[in-house]
Order: sequence, then structure tokens, then C-alpha cells
Amino acid sequence: MIRKLLEVILTAGLLLCPLWAQTSAVPPRTEAQSEPLPSDWCASLPRPGYKKLERIAPQTAWFEIYRVRSGVFAIYEPHQYEEVISYLIVGSKRALLFDTGLGIGDIKSVVAGLTALPVTVLNSHTHYDHIGGNWEFSDILDLDTPFTRRNQAGGSHEQLRDVVIPERFCGAPPAGFKPESYAIPPFKITHFVKDEDFIDLGDRRLEVLQTPGHTPDALCLLDRKNKLLFTGDTFYAGPIFLYVPETNVADYQHSVERPAKLVPDLDLLLPSHNFPAEPPVMLTKLAGAFREVQSGKAKFRKDGNRREYQFDGFSILTADPQ
Repeated sequence: MIRKLLEVILTAGLLLCPLWAQTSAVPPRTEAQSEPLPSDWCASLPRPGYKKLERIAPQTAWFEIYRVRSGVFAIYEPHQYEEVISYLIVGSKRALLFDTGLGIGDIKSVVAGLTALPVTVLNSHTHYDHIGGNWEFSDILDLDTPFTRRNQAGGSHEQLRDVVIPERFCGAPPAGFKPESYAIPPFKITHFVKDEDFIDLGDRRLEVLQTPGHTPDALCLLDRKNKLLFTGDTFYAGPIFLYVPETNVADYQHSVERPAKLVPDLDLLLPSHNFPAEPPVMLTKLAGAFREVQSGKAKFRKDGNRREYQFDGFSILTADPQ
């Protein structure tokens, strides 16, 4: 069956999907309250792999910027426990910002220092640590799910206060930042995208791969020509969280098997946490590891109401059914 490929023609401003009314709100959850937080996490920074990457200006008190490949910039937030990485992907006509981070630093100013092209935002998913700067941008793409629509409302300080407790900072937050009033303003999705849509930046085409599991709206972004896969939170070198209420473990299993099939055609993985340049073979390892977890053969340690399965280069955190 021939796959129908839909183009997101950003330069023409065409809507591929209508923007429906936002769904009703759900009771707020306090983010980060139950996340594991080793007392010595800051001692392992800076990560040694960053020495091999090209660090470039503009530098700020909050962000570090690295050129990972030609036209691809990793915008790294190394001073907070999440170690979030957003990516600016530059084409000949437009640029795409893949996630907007925690909203603690001014990511729009960083992006403006890297390109003068029009910028569109696409979120790898809409957890708070990836949408913090969305409100600063007028052109935002996302998948159309109830989870995504709810998260357009941003996040209140009551929900996010545990994100900015002192224990979650490595050093001080940037000057002028006020943890006591930290919140994420609402934003508006202007276009909806679907699985296998393309985003045309001019001389660079990016393919949307829907990978639900970590969240219902999780996706990866494939640059087939340049052999790059932006993995969001579907994979990163660290503890992969699969214990939150919006996680669907069965969906996640399918979602890790799908990009693993691309490994022979990839040169680099660009995850959204910790380090922006991982070898593609990590997807093969992840798929195998998750099959072990699902079969009950993988060993784990209990951490409160969670199980942690440790593998080479990453771990998987799931809810403990006991």
C-alpha cells in the first residue's frame, strides 16, 4: 500500500488540520514532586562528551549552545536536574525549534542570535520541561491529542514549584529569575501535524514520526537526508520515565521498535536530555532492553513505588504493580 505523505507547507501558512476547541481541564499535578533526585547528581557535571562538540556563541548564564551538525544547534540547560536540550534546525528558508525548554532562560533571544529566518516550534511532547518557552513564539506545531490540548494552558506555580527547588539546580539560577513565581504561560498551537507529515525548511525536510508511550503526544523527528533522528524523550542516555499517569507502556514498546528499524540508515541520535549526540545502536539496545522488561526477565531494583531496570547507558523506570 502506497503511503500518502502530507507536506506541512510552512511558507504558505496552510493549515493541515483544523484547530478544534480545547478540551476541559483536569486536576493539576505537582510536576517533579516524585522524580528521583540523587543527592550527588551535580557532581557528575559537566558531562565529558561535551568537550568533543563545538561550543559556540551566543553564550548566556543559563544556556550552552553547541553545533552538533551543519545547521543543527543543541541549546542545552545544564544547570537544572532535567538537563533539557532543545534543538534549532536551520534550513534555507525557515528554521524549526524542536522544544523550548524549561522557560527559565530566554530561549527566544538565543534563537534570534543563531538565525534571522522565520522560526516555527515543534514539541517532542508537551511535558513542562519542553514547552517552557512556547509562549514566546507565534507559530507552533503539535500533534492533536487531548493531552496536548490541555497543556496549551501552561503550568501554574503550584504545579511547577518542585521543578525549581534549590536541590534541582547545579549552581544558581540566572540573575533575575524568581523561583517563587516560576510558571509556564499559556500558548496557542497554530497547526496540527500527523504521523508521516513532512516539514519543509527549504533544503531540509523533516519527517514526523509519532512515538506515543512516554506521553500520548510523543514524537521523533527524522532528517532522512542527513541521517539524523531527534528522539525527544523516547530515548536519551539516562533514566527513562515510564511511570507517570500519562504513560502507556504498550504504546511505548511499539514506539521503540519503530525507530530501531531505522538504525542502519542513521548516523546520529539527538535526544532531548543529557547529551545531544548518541550512536544509533542505542535504539537497538533500547528495543532489546524493553523486550526484556516486558517479558519479566530483566532484573530491577525497587525505588519507592517504582522499578528501575538498569542497562548499559540508560535505565528504564516503571511503576511497581505490587
